[in-house]
Amino acid sequence: MHLPRQLGPLHDLPSTPEAYDAVLADVVEQALARLTAEGNLEHPDADDDIGDTSLGITSLLALAWQRSKDARLPDAVHRSLAFHLRERVYTEDNPGYPNLTVRDSGLPYARYVLEAGAHPIGDWPSTVWALLQAVNILDLADGLVDDEQRTELTELARGYWRWLTEATFFNPQEAGNQAIGCVVGGLMLARHVPPEEAEPLRERALALYAEKIRAHRVLDRGALLPPEHGGAYDNNYGPISLSFLAQAHRISGEEMFAEDGDALARYIDARLTGGGFDNGGPRYSEQHSAFESVLGLRYFGARIGSDLGRYRGDSRWARHAVKPDGGVDGHFAWMLVWQIQDTTPWHRDPSTAPARHQLRAGSVSVAFDHHMTPALVEAAGTYHLPAAVNRQHGFGPVLDGFLYCRPMGEIRVRDVHADGLTAKLVSKPVVGPDHVLRHVRSLYVTDGTSLWVTVAVERFTGTPYLLSGLPYAADDGDRVRRVAQGEVTAAGALRLTHPALQGPDHFDARAELTQEQAAFALAADPRGYGNPDEGWRHLVTSTAYEAEPAPGAPEHLHVFAVRYGPGGDFTPSFEGDLTVRTEEFTAAIGAEDAHGVPDLTLTAGQGLSRARR
Repeated sequence: MHLPRQLGPLHDLPSTPEAYDAVLADVVEQALARLTAEGNLEHPDADDDIGDTSLGITSLLALAWQRSKDARLPDAVHRSLAFHLRERVYTEDNPGYPNLTVRDSGLPYARYVLEAGAHPIGDWPSTVWALLQAVNILDLADGLVDDEQRTELTELARGYWRWLTEATFFNPQEAGNQAIGCVVGGLMLARHVPPEEAEPLRERALALYAEKIRAHRVLDRGALLPPEHGGAYDNNYGPISLSFLAQAHRISGEEMFAEDGDALARYIDARLTGGGFDNGGPRYSEQHSAFESVLGLRYFGARIGSDLGRYRGDSRWARHAVKPDGGVDGHFAWMLVWQIQDTTPWHRDPSTAPARHQLRAGSVSVAFDHHMTPALVEAAGTYHLPAAVNRQHGFGPVLDGFLYCRPMGEIRVRDVHADGLTAKLVSKPVVGPDHVLRHVRSLYVTDGTSLWVTVAVERFTGTPYLLSGLPYAADDGDRVRRVAQGEVTAAGALRLTHPALQGPDHFDARAELTQEQAAFALAADPRGYGNPDEGWRHLVTSTAYEAEPAPGAPEHLHVFAVRYGPGGDFTPSFEGDLTVRTEEFTAAIGAEDAHGVPDLTLTAGQGLSRARR
């Protein structure tokens, strides 16, 4: 089976003016065929996320007219804009909406579901989206929208802004993408109001970002990130936040948006595999955005000098939102407008700078979590997740059901490049059930095709093994398919185990179940509202590679050696404290430097020459 949403890299989509004109031409034909006598452009099957969607299609028609001057479009824009102003503006409080700070304000808002009292929780983001659709049309109105409609639309946008910032709690869902989107709406609106209003509005938008978003960023993997639905990052919404930061910087020039976007972009680059696969987040563990992420990935990929466009997007939404029948939907239409207006080219080359939470070369990559334990291992086109044993998750030595990977003290990291090899040494102190402090040293070496992992720890009394990952998915052309095994070799005995018990807290890679489905099944709240990352943490056991200690290790150490990817015989040798010799490289872990970081020397082949970071 294939994963349903992580498909081709986003930078594979043509982004030439001609390609975008073709996208808009298709939208135009669909919209003109759909336009009702009342001026409605909503998809006939639309139910939720609907309050701004007709206006979104109108904005795309306005952009198409500015680029093509299609004579059919002015009337369609006039009629559809009139429909929204007449039929989709609500000023009476939605029954049951829980986040108002002012009752009966009379200010306009957009509904997530049109029926009064039906799922009102989504009204705040829907109003942000309606504000963004409105200001996009105002940006495109010259020569197209008459003065009366333009004035009415400006007043509506003012009302949306006031409802979002005066009549409700700001960012009630703790969703960074929604909150930054609101700030962007305010910054864009400031360009369409009289000068005496513009500067206070702009300052208010900047203050909201600084005080309500920036000041509450969450630390993860060494980066401060806008919180997303209660978590530090969501692999669907995080890149959307990056697009909002790009637009905020484009229109305001404020350096804080560039700084925060650079930080988020570097974080995404580090956690994203070379093949573009990612998973995890407080809302959508594997569901990926597509066109909504293009602006941010392209804009900040160019700024930080990395190929962020390798991110695998949801190709169903490759150009714009669609319904199951493939018909265009106006949801998030402003993001397509912005990505067409922005002419930043894709940066297609990987960054060459070492990143603490990433090891990447060629077709091999390792993304590390905040504990510097692998969160994703990619080799030979296969993606391995952290395995689970006894309700503990990660990669590392296991003795009597206890996984030694959670640090009790400072983690030391050293990066080395030498002779076409890329390596990372991670040293961490770990305390076991016996309260003995052990130093786990994990060496990751790659030639861009295979990955060698060597883990050394003070010798245990007993028979430990190395928990070496859960094989989960593999590249299959423009798709990602589920797998239950990978190309893995070990110096000691290697076994692929599966849970002995069945149930939602035992993940068997042989079952036709995605990680996302399993994670939501374990989450405390309903799908779409629960936190799948928290749910997944309840996993007790999983399919796992387990490697026994390698023969020939120094007497005082247990050493484990695993290779991910192709290769012949794998018979590494070890000596001293600790030199590792394999068929492809020799690495020596030496004494600690003045800062407590162990030295690492590395060379290709069996010889040894010094090559330090």
